Amino acid sequence: MSEYIYEVKNIKKYFPIMEGFIKKRKVNDVKAVDDVSFNVKRGETIGIVGESGCGKSTLAKNLMMIQKPTGGVVEFQTEDGMKDITKFSKKELFDFRRQVQMVFQDPYSALNPMKKIIDSFNEPLKLHGISDEEGRLNIMEDMMKLVNLQPEYLYRYPNEFSGGQRQRICIARALLVKPEVLVLDEPVSALDVSIQAQVLNILLEIQKKMSLTYLFIAHDLSIVEYVSDKIIVMYLGQIMEIAKATDLYKNPVHPYTQALVSAIPLPTVEKKSKRIILEGDVPSPINKPSGCPFHTRCKYCMEKCKKEKPQLLEIEDSHSVACWLNNK
Repeated sequence: MSEYIYEVKNIKKYFPIMEGFIKKRKVNDVKAVDDVSFNVKRGETIGIVGESGCGKSTLAKNLMMIQKPTGGVVEFQTEDGMKDITKFSKKELFDFRRQVQMVFQDPYSALNPMKKIIDSFNEPLKLHGISDEEGRLNIMEDMMKLVNLQPEYLYRYPNEFSGGQRQRICIARALLVKPEVLVLDEPVSALDVSIQAQVLNILLEIQKKMSLTYLFIAHDLSIVEYVSDKIIVMYLGQIMEIAKATDLYKNPVHPYTQALVSAIPLPTVEKKSKRIILEGDVPSPINKPSGCPFHTRCKYCMEKCKKEKPQLLEIEDSHSVACWLNNK
């Protein structure tokens, strides 16, 4: 059995831009994810960071097959070994989705306001073949306890809960079918700061108890540092840097990563970080810059950066970067 639960190889997700009223024709593509490769070990937490619009959420949807990649291979560890989920049949995809569940950003829109929590929980359990009513109730109560909520809350409606409680309910619902992987798309960004730490600690406790693998998407690097084993930095649908969390924060190599890390507030008034301000806006994913996608905003830009795209190469153990300053 492979040590990896995911092996992602050169995946792309392009959204076609069509023109014409009667006879439509494709004129261009929005390149949301563009040639991304990485591996995920079983039981680890991979943080995926970057500015809004860099392709984080699209990548997550590709890994869950909510959206099918335009190209590339996404291999997942099944009982029969590594298999490409982009070629799964409907039956295989159904089984796969029991193993990989997602928690979305907005807990307010994730739950049906017209249904009690117990009804929202019953649906996925029935769908995945748990027909025994008492067995379903036991699972639901166990999951509520796991996220530090009283089982009696199952009989309430979503509007009776705070944002933090709703998000914990969403986490409990994702855990009902006992998945192997949780994809967490900005799971605490809609919550108050005081509640964020509470939810993050619950997620870390659950991970240990259930031996889960997390893909944690966020734009707040301080949160990602707290929960992640390894971090992927994305820009314009491409990976700029991959490293262990401790290495990335101590020694960010790519100029884009350096700017992101410099924006993290320090928990002291005596010491101030030197903020790196990125000039200009993120280019359109429709017409990406030639060469390195970051060269239009990089203060170290060389002529080579404008013409040739740097490859993601390992510069140290488990630390890779796509930058001509290091890949000469």
